[in-house]
Amino acid sequence: MTGLVPPLEWQRVFVEPWAANSTSSAWIVLMGFFATATCGLVGNYLILRRMVLVGDAISHSVLAGIAGAFLLSGSRGSAWMFVGSLAAGIITALLIEAIHRHTRVKQDSAIGIAFTSLFALGVVLISLYGGRVDLDQECVLYGEIANVPVTVEPLPESLSRLAAHVPLLQAEFLWRGVDLVMPPDVLRMALLLMATGALIGVFYKELLVSSFDASLAVSLGIPAAVVHYGIMGILSLVAVSAFEAVGAILVIAMLILPGATAQLLSQRLPVILGLTLLHAALSAVTGLHLGTWLDCSIAGAMVVAGGGWFALAWVFNPREGLLRRVLRSAPRHDAAQPAGGIGSKEHSR
Repeated sequence: MTGLVPPLEWQRVFVEPWAANSTSSAWIVLMGFFATATCGLVGNYLILRRMVLVGDAISHSVLAGIAGAFLLSGSRGSAWMFVGSLAAGIITALLIEAIHRHTRVKQDSAIGIAFTSLFALGVVLISLYGGRVDLDQECVLYGEIANVPVTVEPLPESLSRLAAHVPLLQAEFLWRGVDLVMPPDVLRMALLLMATGALIGVFYKELLVSSFDASLAVSLGIPAAVVHYGIMGILSLVAVSAFEAVGAILVIAMLILPGATAQLLSQRLPVILGLTLLHAALSAVTGLHLGTWLDCSIAGAMVVAGGGWFALAWVFNPREGLLRRVLRSAPRHDAAQPAGGIGSKEHSR
């Protein structure tokens, strides 16, 4: 590399990922799409409720859950790590609510207190027992989405039959007539995305009303508190599930960017949810090629790509985009000439 940016080699960046490494690329893109789409769907409601930093708090508290799970179980198995992380996420959400409701501390301050304290606790535990916990900085910050294709396992027979009729769940997009193989992380995120979509569909009205006006929701008989804690529970599950692939730092970006981009383009929630999925797909594909081009973290490249799509929506939005606003404010040269111009009485004098 002769400069800050390597030369763009079309063959290496755009052709080889799908020619020589098609299976690995497909798994990475699917994992990126599932993680970003799931985070984005939940993130839409966080944006509407002005609670996006709760996702940041939960993603940071995961470290304490991982360390605590290892100390209690003595095992580094993924099941124990997942349970510990999920418990930490739920405790974080409950702690934020407890501080906010039972003290005079405002919600943003409660979020800062909860996530910094739990994150610091995780750092202390890792420091004390670092020799016994296999956890490095890259895992925490960037995740390991590039290693997703390494852990391919056969699907259970029941899920294998289901996947035969769902092309999106087929790793190589080929049905071989035998057990379908699939990385467990991708399977977990795929199932979580479907479950999240199903919950949004079933409780669409309750989520919509309580997100815009909690008082109105209560007057209509909607249990706003139950809906709130339900969102916090799903948020914890989503953040923990995406943690291994994209890391604690990037989870918050995936919670915000898809929904923020979609809400620039539309004000109707069904359209916003659809645009969120589209943004997730575009971010996953372009992020893979960007990471290949720059030889950097693919998860980080997916977030950068998502930021690029946000910038395009911000600038070129046909209704309220930055470019349209500039054009609106520009003076019109074909307008009538002001007083004092050529041909006016003042000029003739």
